[in-house]
Amino acid sequence: MATPQEMSSNKVFGGFNRRYKHESSSVGCPMTFTIFFPPAADSSKVPVLYWLSGLTCNDENFIQKSGAQRAAAAHGLALVAMDTSPRGLNVEGESDSWDFGTGASFYLNATQEKWKNWRMYDYVTKELPSLLSSHFPQLDTSNASLFGHSMGGHGALTLFLKNPSKYKSVSAFAPICNPTACPWGVKAFNGYLGAEKSAWEEYDATLLVTKYNGPKTTILIDQGDADKFYKENQLLPENFEQACKSAGMPIDMRIQPGYDHSYFFIASFVEDHIQHHAKALSV
Repeated sequence: MATPQEMSSNKVFGGFNRRYKHESSSVGCPMTFTIFFPPAADSSKVPVLYWLSGLTCNDENFIQKSGAQRAAAAHGLALVAMDTSPRGLNVEGESDSWDFGTGASFYLNATQEKWKNWRMYDYVTKELPSLLSSHFPQLDTSNASLFGHSMGGHGALTLFLKNPSKYKSVSAFAPICNPTACPWGVKAFNGYLGAEKSAWEEYDATLLVTKYNGPKTTILIDQGDADKFYKENQLLPENFEQACKSAGMPIDMRIQPGYDHSYFFIASFVEDHIQHHAKALSV
C-alpha cells in the first residue's frame, strides 16, 4: 500500500488539519482525504470519527466550514473526511448532472459496468481504514464512529447499519433517509445498481434498520424545517424515525426550526454530534 502524499497542513485548535492524496485500488484513481489530528494524538492513540459529505462536495467542505475541530480537539477525537466519489475517469456523462456521477457516489458499490469504479462503500469501509491503520499509528481505527450530511448522512446511516462491528455510533445532518422512495435515490440507484429494486434495498437506511441486529445505540439526527429538500420530500426523516421505532432502535430525531440544508446549519449543531460520538467512543 503506497504511502499517502501530504498535500497541506494547517494548525487549528492546537491540532492539525492535514490533507493527503493516494492511489485508490477500490475506485481506480487518485483520492484525497483530510485528517484532523487533535492535540492528544501527539502522545497517545485517538479514536476516529469519519465524516461523509453530501452531493457536489469533496473532503475539504466540512473541514473548512463546520468548525468541528474545536470540539474534536477538546474530546481528543481525530476527524477523517474523504472525497465523495472517484474523479477524472472520463466516464461518459460523469459530470452531466450534479446529483449523479462525479461528487455523487451515494457511498455504494455500483454493479453497472459503466460505473464500475463507483465503489465508495468498499473505499470507506475497507480501503481507507486499512490505509489509516498502516500509515498513521496515532489513529485507533478499531475505535471508530461516523457521521455525515445529506447524501453523506445516507452513507453514514447505511454503513453503520450494515457494519455493526465496525462503528460505535452514528449521527447525521439532514440525511437522505429513504432513498428508494425519493427522486435523488431512484435516479442514483437506477444508474449505479440497475432496475432490480432488491439491490436498492441494501442501501436504504429505512429498510436496513428493520433487519439490524447489532447493539441498540441511539442514532442522532438533526433536520432543519426550512430545508428546501426536506420540503421537497427528498430526505424523508419521518419514514426512518418510524422504522426505528418499529424496530426498537433508539433515535433522537431533532427538527430544528428555521434551519436550512447548509453548513451554517451543520456548524450550529456539530458540537452536539461530537459529544454524541465522544460518549460512544469513551473519550
